[in-house]
Order: sequence, then C-alpha cells, then structure tokens
Amino acid sequence: MGGQDQPDAYKCSLSSQAQAIAKRELREDEATREHALEQFRDWIQKHPSIKNCRTDAVFLLRFLRTKKFSLPLAQEMLERYLTIRQLYPDWFQNLDIDDPEIEAIIDAGYLVPLLKRDSHGRKVILSCAGRFDPYKFTSAQMVRVHSLVVEALMDEEESQVHGYTHLNDESGLTMGHLSSWSITDIRNMLTCIQNSTPMRHKETHLVNVPGCATKIIELALSLLNEKLRSRVLLHKSLDDLQNTVDPKILPKEYGGEVPLAEMIAEFKKSLRAKRNEIKALDDMYIEISPKDTCSASEGLGGLSGSFRKLEVD
Repeated sequence: MGGQDQPDAYKCSLSSQAQAIAKRELREDEATREHALEQFRDWIQKHPSIKNCRTDAVFLLRFLRTKKFSLPLAQEMLERYLTIRQLYPDWFQNLDIDDPEIEAIIDAGYLVPLLKRDSHGRKVILSCAGRFDPYKFTSAQMVRVHSLVVEALMDEEESQVHGYTHLNDESGLTMGHLSSWSITDIRNMLTCIQNSTPMRHKETHLVNVPGCATKIIELALSLLNEKLRSRVLLHKSLDDLQNTVDPKILPKEYGGEVPLAEMIAEFKKSLRAKRNEIKALDDMYIEISPKDTCSASEGLGGLSGSFRKLEVD
C-alpha cells in the first residue's frame, strides 16, 4: 500500500539526539533497522492471514521501536493491532476529521496534542474530561477520537523513539461520563492500549480526579501491567502538575502561552492533511478466526492465539 513500499525509500528523519536514544534504549542502528524491516516485510508477505497491510518503513517502525527491535514481539503486536481494528470497528475505523461528531469533540478541546514537546522530547497529549459532553456523544465516539489522534501522531519518528506523555485533566468528570462505560468496555479498552497500540507510553498524569471517579480509576490501574501502572502519576492540583511538566508548553488556560483554541486549530490542519492516509488504514485486512470474533464479546482477555501472551513495553 502506498508509494513508500520500496525498502530504499526510507530516509531516517530522527534528530541526532533521538538517534542516540534509539541506539541506547531500543538497540537501533542503521544495520539493525534495515535487517529488521526486510524480515518484517518478508513475514507480512508470507503471513497466511494478513491480506493487506502497510509495509512502508515508518509504519513498521512503530512496532519495532515500541518493542525495542524484538521482531517476534513487533510481529505479534502488528497482528493484534490489525485484529482489534476489525473486531472493534466502532473504536478503530472510520477515523475522519470530516465526521461532524468527531470534529465537534475535537473542537470542544476534549483531546489535543500540545504544540511543543516536553523536556524529554516526548509528544504530550492533553485530555480534558469536562470538555466531553457524555449526553451528546457516546463512549465509542470518545474512543474514536482517541484513535484518530494517535493515528495522526504514530508515524512521527521522534515520538516513536521518545514516546508520549499523557496529561489527563479529570475536573468536570461526572457520573454521566462514567456510566457510559461498562466494565467490559474498560477492560477491552485498556487491553487494546497496552497490547495492540504501538506507542511508548512513558508517563500518564491524572489531575483533579473527582471523588466519584476514584473507584473506576483504581479498577483501571489494577488492569494495567506493573510497568504501565508505575508510570501513572496522580496530582491533586494544577500547581502540583506544573512541578512535573513545564507550564510553558501547556495551553494558556493551564498556565502556558498558547490558547487551547490555537492548538486545536493547528492540530486540525494536520488532521486534514493526513485525512486520506488515515482513512486508508481501513483497507488493511487480516483474516480472523470465528473463535476470536465470538470471544471479542467476552473481552479481549479471552482471545486465542497471539492474544494470550499479553505484554507491553
């Protein structure tokens, strides 16, 4: 798919700092990368169930970098990524900024990547629960917005190496938000994030968590693996958060310099520029056994085969 399929078309866009980190943390250098890409493409081509898949370098590097160039783990994650896209089309397909509901959720400022990276070079994604209207939109639309945002970011090589920081402002979170999620949905969602999304989640900050959400957050944390759980930090207030994250990169509303509306407008430009590329992800196809399809309704934990060994970087 796409014109980037020739292996020699790849030009590394990493800064020298990112290259050094890739070498140190991910065991990546030019020879390793070329060899892994070649083997990965060959494996996809011969895969009995994968009928259509992107094979351009930057797409495959999402998985290789998340899995520190362990080819078997990257391959397993790609299988899961393709599988969940088909098992949960309401969450992972039709990701389109021209969908009026999705655009309205983004316009409201529910989820926006900040313009500047944090001091670790990571991409920062801010979510504001109070800006999502649970009476107007469904939990599936909420997840689709998350999927659209991460798909728009995951090809950025700097982010593949440095990873992501998530800032979740939970003020304004109500029972309306919580009641739109079943326990099964929460479990499935976290399993997807942990095991099927090729992103290096480095830190998640939760700010202003209201009392009504404490139990749900405890449940969610209990479903995460040890490594991700240790990367979740709770902050009582915005001041507390600003000790960890440089306020300058935050929207003006949070003590930074650039108004949220400007950040949203900027991000929407990039969503429009990538619109066709993101829509084309729906052309990817893996044959799923009926067993997997029926166990999807019981929660991803029940999936057979490659879903059994659930790991995350």
